[in-house]
Amino acid sequence: MAKPEPANPQVYAERWAALKNIPPFLAMIWRASPGLTSVMILLRLIRALTPVAMLWVGKLIIDEVVRLIALEGHPSQLGDWWITGMANHLLWLVIAELALALGSDIIGRLVTYTDSLLQEKLVISLSVRLMDHASDLDLATFEDAAFQDRLDRARRQTMGRIPILGQVMQQLQDSVTVISFGAGLIAYNPWLVLLLMIALIPAFWGEMHFNSELYMLNWRRAADRRERDYLRMIGSAADSAKEVKIFGLNSFLRDRYHLLAQRFYRENRAISRRQLAVMALLTSLGTLCYYSAYLWIIGRTLTGTLSLGDLTFLSGSFLRLRGLIEGLLISFSNMAGQALYLDDLYKFFDEEPLIQSGPNALPIPNPIRQGFAFENVGFKYPEAERWAVRGLSFELHAGETVALVGENGAGKTTIVKLLARLYEPTEGRILLDGRDLRDYDLDDLRASIGVIFQDFVRYAMTAADNIAAGRIDARDDRGRIENAAERALADQVIAKLPAGYDQMVGKRFARGVELSGGEWQKLAIARAYMRDAQVLILDEPTAALDARAEFEVFQRFKDLSSAKTALLISHRFSSVRMADRILVLEDGKVQAQGTHEQLLVQNGRYRELFELQAQGYR
Repeated sequence: MAKPEPANPQVYAERWAALKNIPPFLAMIWRASPGLTSVMILLRLIRALTPVAMLWVGKLIIDEVVRLIALEGHPSQLGDWWITGMANHLLWLVIAELALALGSDIIGRLVTYTDSLLQEKLVISLSVRLMDHASDLDLATFEDAAFQDRLDRARRQTMGRIPILGQVMQQLQDSVTVISFGAGLIAYNPWLVLLLMIALIPAFWGEMHFNSELYMLNWRRAADRRERDYLRMIGSAADSAKEVKIFGLNSFLRDRYHLLAQRFYRENRAISRRQLAVMALLTSLGTLCYYSAYLWIIGRTLTGTLSLGDLTFLSGSFLRLRGLIEGLLISFSNMAGQALYLDDLYKFFDEEPLIQSGPNALPIPNPIRQGFAFENVGFKYPEAERWAVRGLSFELHAGETVALVGENGAGKTTIVKLLARLYEPTEGRILLDGRDLRDYDLDDLRASIGVIFQDFVRYAMTAADNIAAGRIDARDDRGRIENAAERALADQVIAKLPAGYDQMVGKRFARGVELSGGEWQKLAIARAYMRDAQVLILDEPTAALDARAEFEVFQRFKDLSSAKTALLISHRFSSVRMADRILVLEDGKVQAQGTHEQLLVQNGRYRELFELQAQGYR
């Protein structure tokens, strides 16, 4: 179940605490690609030492030029310098600086190339892990709004480039560069480094403050952002286009989206304005400190304490070090902010399913001998006040076809979800062959059930893959797919498609062919047959079919489910009358049961509903 969100993400202690996510994140980078990670670290280490090496060689060049100019009797012509060999040392220094410059450019390209590959590897690794973990979580978890907000924030960490990866790598590189430059400054005067730190610390805390504000703002926005994205989607999606046009919803959707987007804009602008004013002041303080140090270096050079090369090296080092430390502190602040977002990802991964296989779980009996028994089962959806079912007791015998009949909200679909252990009973228990359903292996149980819900998924895949989704490990078994299609009468639909079973269906992707509601439903029913499970559950499977197609589907279903345990939910009495037994549900309980003929004889709810429906055909 969902865990409570932190009360105030803006607290600095929580911001620093979020840095605990960096070590496991580094481990995730290593697992994504050990080879690329090693290459990236080596390249960045070399690149980190290159700036100080180039600046030091530049100092040596200037000192050598000054020395040669000061020599008495030095050559007067440029060419004479090289003939006499007096400038050979200078030439090698220039060649060394050229080699460092060329090497830095090449390594920079290699770093960019390696970084892009590592980003791709990490996104793939995280996305696969997120999909795997999401598949293990309880259905109730997905129906919790707080979890949906957390999932949305977690999903955003795996979309495109992951900023914190580049930040961490750049931090390591810049830290090495700072240490090398700092060692040079300390060798001349330790006070220069202290002055630099005094200038930069206020700017660092300023960045920390505004990054924290932005995180808190985005944290609060999760639900509204999902609504904004939803409005933008349904305002321009193919699935909703008909109703948007017919009902004239465009203005309503556009205005609601614009209202949210404008509010986000105003909030961002307010923070950005304050950040602009405060950070401009703090940055100016850093500039003043730099020029104070610069004046000291110039003064020492004029008194002869420092050489002209020293002046160049120290002023360049101070300037580069100021930029590096400022960038390092800001990057560290940003990294702490990104670590808060990373915290959302880890909270998602920390979410544990409550419905799991117990220790020493049993395999599902094959074949099922007795069947299922509901014993005084009660269930209430999370956060709901009303019981979906309560005091529910009935049996589903092995090899029997049972139909569930009742008005909306009577508990029919809830029974299906309990049977497949998508939910656990709040009270009572469900037995399979005399043992509690929780004693059996969860994956084995669901593999033994073929279920098609009324709100089945329309996969934007080929027709073959839509059917193979029922038993995806048999995706390459075309014979089995075609057999399942024939059973569900979906073969007639596929025969009309330009590419047959290999035709992309749905209009989401190019060259896709849209199907009617009834055609989609036949593909979905074929999934249940593809599964070839011991238990077959059809939840309103023919809602989108015409009367003739519905009759054909149920005639076929009656023949094919003769050796299976089947549960059928339908509002159409012409469909349920073929069941061995009909359960009439009312207020979450079994109000009556029997065959179609037996229930018609009784002056009860079934007869009342049957006659109400029959009037529509008279």
